[in-house]
Amino acid sequence: MSEVLVRRRAGVLLHPTSLPGPGATGGLGEDAYRFVDFLCDGGFTVWQTLPLGPADAHGSPYRLQSTYAGDHRLIDARRLALHDELPRRMDFGAVHDRPLDAFESFSTHADAAQTSAFAAFMRRDRKWLLPYGLFELCRRRFGGAPWWEWPQEHRRPHSQALASLLAADKRWFRAVAFRQYLFELLWSALKRYANGRGVFLFGDLPFYLDLNSADVWWEPQLFRLDQQDRPVAVSGVPPDYFNENGQLWGNPLYDWDALERSGFDWWVRRFELQLERFDLLRIDHFRALESFWEVPRDAATAKEGRWHQAPGAALLTALRERLGDVPLVAEDLGLITDEVRELRDRFGLPGMVVLQFAFDGLPDNPHEPARHRRNAVVYTGTHDNNTAAGWLAGIDDDTRRRIEQAFGHSDQRVPQELIEAAYASAAQLAIVPLQDLMGLGADARMNTPGTTEGNWSWRFSWSDLDPEVAVAARRRAERYERAPALRSVSQAACGAPAAQL
Repeated sequence: MSEVLVRRRAGVLLHPTSLPGPGATGGLGEDAYRFVDFLCDGGFTVWQTLPLGPADAHGSPYRLQSTYAGDHRLIDARRLALHDELPRRMDFGAVHDRPLDAFESFSTHADAAQTSAFAAFMRRDRKWLLPYGLFELCRRRFGGAPWWEWPQEHRRPHSQALASLLAADKRWFRAVAFRQYLFELLWSALKRYANGRGVFLFGDLPFYLDLNSADVWWEPQLFRLDQQDRPVAVSGVPPDYFNENGQLWGNPLYDWDALERSGFDWWVRRFELQLERFDLLRIDHFRALESFWEVPRDAATAKEGRWHQAPGAALLTALRERLGDVPLVAEDLGLITDEVRELRDRFGLPGMVVLQFAFDGLPDNPHEPARHRRNAVVYTGTHDNNTAAGWLAGIDDDTRRRIEQAFGHSDQRVPQELIEAAYASAAQLAIVPLQDLMGLGADARMNTPGTTEGNWSWRFSWSDLDPEVAVAARRRAERYERAPALRSVSQAACGAPAAQL
């Protein structure tokens, strides 16, 4: 079992883009550190985020341009000035809008140790920095066009055309890599701070990749593409409680035979990097490791898809053999079969339960608190749900009656009682979205599945976060034995360092 899940804990779900701050999105600056302090004050020992990679044009962190790269929007220039790995005279303000100028400034002012540290980063992460940097060079050269519309000589990895492009634009390539170096400096420092205050970081690994990503372009043989580099079929899920037409995601599907022949090396590399960034990692859409929904490329909705088997057991075995007992959580929501549950349990992975799904009246509903398991993570709602208050405002009469039976009333206190139910759950880890802690309505919803507009943009402000939220949360954590273990009275406000928990 993961170190995070050896005892009862509580955590908060908040993506860094939702933090306050001066930029267009939240980031890894002072507000991120202040949020860690808020978690400590509230008795929380887990911070769950969404994927950290570069998002698509709609801001979705589940359609990444790279499975390895960090989202440069999260870089906080002011925080960079505190890092000894960077020269004090560097032009930090150029990082976002003028990355080449930022790198030139670093190159001009860096001392030998700082130059050596960046070079070591380039060597260590060359396997993904090279394709990602080349991908960004080509996108810049060809006006942002998707890679399958590039000239033929640039669509194939290891071509002479790419080598020539790199030789001609090496400074820009290094600027792209340098921005990733800055992201890594900031994230690593934040992780050290959080862990030192007893807060574990809980990440999320998207199951599928965007077609227009560096990974698919660089290793197309691992995906089911035709001769024109278009997907033979695409990803999605059948109709469920989120969408009566299912969800048509449109990602390319994996060539599982090719992946298995390689010993799943590509997957192992993905997990290896993310497990450096996080203490616990959720496998999004875990059920596709047992069987996945394949939708014809030109289908109008996901209803037209069908199930296909996947070698999930072989992949999880390979991960364990190469990386040891990896700390994973299975996102097992949706249409879950006995076979998916067997795969999850065979490898001892915690699943998920969501309290908003607990009131459909079905006799075998796994989300009902009485059916929660110890080896699980319980949520009031996820990033795909409405907020608890927004959900309550839109439920039907039958659901409202079942809530009244469960809580003895159906008034506006129910969102808080969902939080109480999460803390009282048998599940080792209880996660509450910050929106629910703040009691916010539907206008604070993070994502509506099946839509592309109006998502991923919610942010909070410190002035709206009542200090009493942390006070009440700590009392609740103590009441339900989810508070951090303390070594002394002096640590009562924050919890012990992670090594002591």
